[in-house]
Amino acid sequence: MNKTIGILGCGWLGTSLGVSLLKDGYQVKGSTTSTDKLDSLNQKGILAYPIHLNEGSVDGKIGEFLTDLDVLVINVPPNLRKDPSSDYIAKMQLLLENIKGFPIHHILFVSSTSVYGDVEGEITEDTVPQPVTKSGKQLLKSERLFFNETQFSTTIIRFGGLIGEDRHPITQLSGRTLTNGGELINLIHKNDCIHMIRTILKNGYWNQLFNGVYPYHPTKAEYYTVEAKKRGVPPPNYTQGTAKANKKKVIFRNFYVKKHLLTTSISS
Repeated sequence: MNKTIGILGCGWLGTSLGVSLLKDGYQVKGSTTSTDKLDSLNQKGILAYPIHLNEGSVDGKIGEFLTDLDVLVINVPPNLRKDPSSDYIAKMQLLLENIKGFPIHHILFVSSTSVYGDVEGEITEDTVPQPVTKSGKQLLKSERLFFNETQFSTTIIRFGGLIGEDRHPITQLSGRTLTNGGELINLIHKNDCIHMIRTILKNGYWNQLFNGVYPYHPTKAEYYTVEAKKRGVPPPNYTQGTAKANKKKVIFRNFYVKKHLLTTSISS
């Protein structure tokens, strides 16, 4: 197999993934929308390209980036909070047309458990997605865009909320008054995200779907109160809302049945 992997989207997760893959012996190409990050990525050993996806064009050296890749990791979220009018599907369609011009064999599409929407109970990879947000709907359509393409094989990972040593939701939730304390936690540590991707690459798990959520699901009120106290910050103030708390619990079944575990706790 060609040992060159492209990571489209070297942000918080993508950069750490690239560094990890370099240690595994891969050559890594990475893209960023920020020219300020090019030197930093190159210094880490990631061959960096400035690439920006638009609805009508791809700015940057997309051809050089896609050349000689066997695997492309697409790690580009919709980011509709920054630009609510953005058409993520149009960007992915244009990206797909560019990819089809190169002999890339495998795509790993990083998605989100938001595609399941407000489905109740235990959610596995067999659960029919019912996205309710614009972001979730666009992600689901984009998943299918790549998964249904026959020129290459696509594996999809639907990650829960991402946390890490330098990134945790409690920093934004501390001291706030919230009504969703009865909902369940569906989180995953960045280390386990990288672990799942490395495992998929090593074992050739293509044309498959994986949920990526750590198997610990306390209520948000329980979890964030404890995490706030551990950090010495004010916990959120959870009041009882009028709506019934959604008991959505996402299970990483397909990874588990292959005898793989998630190993980095989401508790501090």
